[in-house]
Amino acid sequence: MRTRGFTLLEVLVALAILALALMAALRAGSAATQNEGEIRLRQLADWVALDRLEEYRARRTWLPVGGNSAEVVQGGNRFRIEEKISGTPNSQFRRIDIRVFSAESSNAADSGGALSSFTSFLVKPGG
Repeated sequence: MRTRGFTLLEVLVALAILALALMAALRAGSAATQNEGEIRLRQLADWVALDRLEEYRARRTWLPVGGNSAEVVQGGNRFRIEEKISGTPNSQFRRIDIRVFSAESSNAADSGGALSSFTSFLVKPGG
């Protein structure tokens, strides 16, 4: 007479399948955590670029054509800002292109691209 239940082999196969499913779930959770860090860094970089634009607007200074770079800290992270200021067909406007990189890389080529990039136009004060 055979008792009802699972054989040792059936239990081992079920445990192996369960282990594989749990490993896949852990891997998915790890990827989500890494993505959250990247999203946070990009959001901070967006704020850095927007802060820079608003700073120029608030100062109401007429920017000379050319390029600038600076390092800032936002949210405990260091960022490098690269700006390109250019003229427009209308002499009352300046175009400003701002790109934000992680300050951990030595140059733009090492960083794998900008974390954030904005283009805006500034009006000549009093003009």
